[in-house]
Amino acid sequence: MGITYAVARIFDLIFLVLFITILLSWFPNIKWENEPFRSMRAFSEIFLAPFRKLIPPIGMVDISPIVAFFLLSLLRNAIILVLLKLGL
Repeated sequence: MGITYAVARIFDLIFLVLFITILLSWFPNIKWENEPFRSMRAFSEIFLAPFRKLIPPIGMVDISPIVAFFLLSLLRNAIILVLLKLGL
């Protein structure tokens, strides 16, 4: 179960970075051009940008992270299920 565990932890790390980036976006004083914020935002945009292109904000609320979390969760569960069936 080593590979399955590693894949699960990688997805957990992705979710954590996305969640922290989203929470920090609520604070206007964050200087996104400074590290580690710049790296966190760049990493998060890999996952959020495709959804932001497809889903416009509703008023002042960007719901694309909700869709991103949902679809990443489905992907995580599917990959882990396949790995478990393969005995990895």
